Amino acid sequence: MKATHVKRAFKYRFSPTDAQAAELSRTFGCVRKVYNLALAVRTEAWMRQERVSYIQTSAMLTAWKKTEELAYLNEVSSVPLQQALRHLQTAFTNFFGKRARYPRFKSRKKSRKSAEYTTSAFRFRDGKLTLAKMAEPLDIVWSRPLPEGAQPSTVTVSQDAAGRWYVSLLVEDPTVQPLPAAGTAVGVDVGLGHLLTLSTGEKVANPRHERRDRARLAKAQRQLARTAKGEGANRRKAREKVAKVYARIADRRRDHLHKLTTRLVRENQTIVIEDLTVRNMVKNSRLARAISDAAWADFRSMLEYKAHWYGREVIAVDRWFPSSKLCSACGTLRDKLPLNVRTWTCDCGTTHDRDVNAANSLLAAGLADSVCGAGARPQRSSPGGQSAMKQKSPRREP
Repeated sequence: MKATHVKRAFKYRFSPTDAQAAELSRTFGCVRKVYNLALAVRTEAWMRQERVSYIQTSAMLTAWKKTEELAYLNEVSSVPLQQALRHLQTAFTNFFGKRARYPRFKSRKKSRKSAEYTTSAFRFRDGKLTLAKMAEPLDIVWSRPLPEGAQPSTVTVSQDAAGRWYVSLLVEDPTVQPLPAAGTAVGVDVGLGHLLTLSTGEKVANPRHERRDRARLAKAQRQLARTAKGEGANRRKAREKVAKVYARIADRRRDHLHKLTTRLVRENQTIVIEDLTVRNMVKNSRLARAISDAAWADFRSMLEYKAHWYGREVIAVDRWFPSSKLCSACGTLRDKLPLNVRTWTCDCGTTHDRDVNAANSLLAAGLADSVCGAGARPQRSSPGGQSAMKQKSPRREP
């Protein structure tokens, strides 16, 4: 496989000075204001069955800056404001392409605080990064080195709900190269009792990160609930305490998933997973917390982009494929298999662990799709010896 340089974001913590924090906070507010103004204009046009382009909103931004009401937009760098309009354009492109929902307005309290700078709005020299409108470089904690000779194409500054400041540098990383071809393939069945069950029989325990901090989180939330609503200092501090607990949970979860997906990609040439609709599954009020904590969508996202980096293949089998009820040894399909049945014996005499069998069935279905093309399936017979039962074919990832 021909090697191509991958653009990769390197994220670091930094500690801004009071002046830098004030400048960035103003920029975050202006970015949010411009995004919401442009979205309002485009939404009104959409209601009239018209479309407004990025070029038109860019011209509107120039006009807004000349008004007395919005003159404060001139106080910050213009580049993050233009980038906000580009991000809105991308959101509409994804909406029209039926890949995302209609863009939503940014909330001052809930939306992510961030600003994106392109090369014309920052200077990166000798390992020091200086943003537009700032006299001093950012005090960055270089927790890992950038690739040698790397020059960022974009820089994104953000602040999370816990008050932590981050800077993300997008660079070309020549160290990311396709791995040597491996002759192994694995099926992966996700779950709640075990986070992952592999077709090899290995089961990865579910760390249940949220459950470990549930008492601490509940205490912080009770303290927040007792504070008076509004913009008081006590409520802000209580809100930050809750955010810090959530951040701790998210950091542990992300770290675990990164290690897990990196290992799977390095060890296997082909990885077969199930095409789950997590967004619909979390509507189940009894399982929503556990499903969200398992972060199946994040697992799949990491798996797919790392497979792309390292020359591996991820195949997603259709969500309706009966992986648990299908005997991976003979292809017999059971009529029913309640969730409380964790082991079962097929008519062929094979005793299955429910999750391991599902992983093996997914692997067989995914490899059949990869070799024979979409729609191809090993023949399956019903317990009564009936003819093969048709199922939806799995969808292979692009």
